[in-house]
Amino acid sequence: MRTYLDFEKPIAELEGRIDDLRRMDAAADVNVTDEITRLESRAEKLLSDTYSKLSRWQKTSVARHASRPHFQDYVGGLMEDFTALAGDRAFGEDLAIVGGPARFRGRSIMVIGHEKGNDTDSRLKHNFGMARPEGYRKAIRLMDMAEKFDLPVVTLVDTPGAYPGLGAEERGQAEAIATSTEKCLGLGAPVISVIVGEGGSGGAVALAGANRVLMLEHAVYSVISPEGCASILWKDAAAKGDNKAPEAAESMRISAQDLLELGVIEEIVAEPMGGAHRDQKLMIERLGDAIEHAIHDLENLSPKELIKQRREKFLAIGRVGLS
Repeated sequence: MRTYLDFEKPIAELEGRIDDLRRMDAAADVNVTDEITRLESRAEKLLSDTYSKLSRWQKTSVARHASRPHFQDYVGGLMEDFTALAGDRAFGEDLAIVGGPARFRGRSIMVIGHEKGNDTDSRLKHNFGMARPEGYRKAIRLMDMAEKFDLPVVTLVDTPGAYPGLGAEERGQAEAIATSTEKCLGLGAPVISVIVGEGGSGGAVALAGANRVLMLEHAVYSVISPEGCASILWKDAAAKGDNKAPEAAESMRISAQDLLELGVIEEIVAEPMGGAHRDQKLMIERLGDAIEHAIHDLENLSPKELIKQRREKFLAIGRVGLS
């Protein structure tokens, strides 16, 4: 059963009528094929019109959609012989970040990413994609392994942010995020990062210091969530019943289109009409093509050239030319 977002209510009503007519067509002798075709055309146009002008807050809702493909969906659809490696060799295992070697279209790679889970049990198991220090230290270990064996690193980012719990802070959350970011930036192997859903705060940046940063069309990437930003800037908004998160999202410029314009990312990967959750198979195929192209662009660069390219890329972000 399809789950609709708040702004999709007109689409839901129209598609509901289509489903009713299909049931009627199957159960009776009444021929409603022409009416179904007419409504399908209207629904397709409504879907196209709606998704062509999404606000940044609406894009945030799409990026968080429960039916969006997650790390395990992309790995299952694109990779062969994936072997998940566990533990940080210091404290324990963290299932919010999953990773290991795999075969991708004839190449050996190291794939690492956040996994949110797709139902209540798996979301709890993966802590909703919010990693603890041991998750980032596992990622560092896997990146070291990739560099040793000359494997391109592909990271799939989808997290509301690093886990802010007391235990995580006691075990050095900030240090683990900083070290993972440093490892990405200094790695002598190609690094391709894709923001596939939410790219939240340092928890996302820790896996996104890449030579190529790609974003799905309706993904979001920001230093803080719109809700977190709103709670800081408008402390009394919740008490008054105001919802300032949409305003915060607009001001923060968190969409893929904004970040391409700002030079934070290199490429936007188009989603199927209506979002990645409407056609997971097509989305997975498109992302695979984009990753393959990025690896091809980087595979002949030396370790020194990769590090230099990465350094220059990130130092250039936000620079304004002097007149």
